[in-house]
Amino acid sequence: MTQGVKVWSRAWLASGLLAGAAVTLALGGRASPSPPWSLPVASFRLVERVSGKVNYYKVLPGPPALIRSRYEPGYKTAVVGYDAKSWQERATRLQWRWRALALPRGGDECQDGKGDSAAVVYVSWKRGLKYYTLKYVWSAVGKRGAVCDKKRNPFLAQNTVILESGGPTDEWKSVSLDLRAEYRKHFESGSESAEVPDFFGVGLMSDGDQTQSPSSADFAEFKLE
Repeated sequence: MTQGVKVWSRAWLASGLLAGAAVTLALGGRASPSPPWSLPVASFRLVERVSGKVNYYKVLPGPPALIRSRYEPGYKTAVVGYDAKSWQERATRLQWRWRALALPRGGDECQDGKGDSAAVVYVSWKRGLKYYTLKYVWSAVGKRGAVCDKKRNPFLAQNTVILESGGPTDEWKSVSLDLRAEYRKHFESGSESAEVPDFFGVGLMSDGDQTQSPSSADFAEFKLE
């Protein structure tokens, strides 16, 4: 993975492409939609400032409707993202389904020079000028449950979490995250009383640039509550 994408959260946020205001729907005084909120896969957009020229993501109609990634060696890493709407900023749960189709050879986000994943889901929050991101990955050989590649500076806090590792491929797995619990666990030492910032958005990625190998996955059925 390139250094620019390894600090993905900071670049993504600085780009403003997922800043919400650009695409927030005008409600015309009507009440905000009530949860749960489905995140249509067609609403995810290429984050151009942190992506190469090749958009290797496609929306397929399904069922289920899904985003398919197909990274090939030689491509520059690309990311697609969804920006939370104003009424989703206090979301407490995120769900999705994903399946690995091609595992990058020896990919392990917790080892230098091997930081490639079949699938990545970035989850971000924002407080003031600082952004907090958890990078959930489907690794090729990394240890399931490992937390690594921690970044801390005045503007960014980010952890990588290996949720899935290895095969079987082409098999759907479901994920359901308690967003408040995940934030507190990783950024507030588990304090149950710590305030959770506004939810910011979701990013998706597959990559194989460090291992120079194909990488592919499907993502579907994103839902916020």
